[in-house]
Amino acid sequence: MFGFTGMLLALVLILYVVAKSLMGYNAAQNLSFIWGLAGGGCFLASFVFSYFSSNATGSSYLTLPASHFEKWLCGILIVGVLYPATFMIFFRIMDASFVALFHKSLDPAGPFYKQQYESVYLFSFNGIVAGKVYPMFLFLAGAMLIGSLYFNKVSFIKVSIVICVICIGSFGLNWLFAKLIFGTISDAALFNHVSIPVGKEEGSIELPERVGRIFDFSLKYIFTLLLWIFAFIRLREKEF
Repeated sequence: MFGFTGMLLALVLILYVVAKSLMGYNAAQNLSFIWGLAGGGCFLASFVFSYFSSNATGSSYLTLPASHFEKWLCGILIVGVLYPATFMIFFRIMDASFVALFHKSLDPAGPFYKQQYESVYLFSFNGIVAGKVYPMFLFLAGAMLIGSLYFNKVSFIKVSIVICVICIGSFGLNWLFAKLIFGTISDAALFNHVSIPVGKEEGSIELPERVGRIFDFSLKYIFTLLLWIFAFIRLREKEF
């Protein structure tokens, strides 16, 4: 786990540097945070319960003097607590270092010093991008935890394919049902809205605000919590 974590942090650093050179600081911060937390977290999660990739390691793991709850809790702490904390500390140090270097490289006497200085700032852990990445990380990590217990070989690739199929299938069915109900549509977002052309204009049918909040909360947190709990149930099944 230490080796995987170190490799992931090194890749985050490389991604930050490359994206900064090609697209600027804002894109580098967003991309490295998204791929580092959500992508790196789910990649690490796919290896936490990978002991069952062979009969020898699986049997050895099952004979450890610990309950299935303790084994599950160990995996949860690694994926859900230790890795996010380590990543965010590393990301903050890395981001602050690059931002400070950029600010020091500016000429205080330059005519655009203030605009250039204020154009690059620290990535906010409470911002819009971060707020969308947190539930994404929890969902993907939970899915990978279950996948590593159901697929003994290359679980990361197999679970990724399953997630893609489910997402594409869900959006496809949503579009089909919206098409059957409303006829001509220009857009249909799952559990969100349906856009319908009205002459030269475009109207939008949305869920009631309260219902939308319930669906959003359920998909982001309740469904994700169930994934992490199902990983515990599957681990118990493995022991039996």
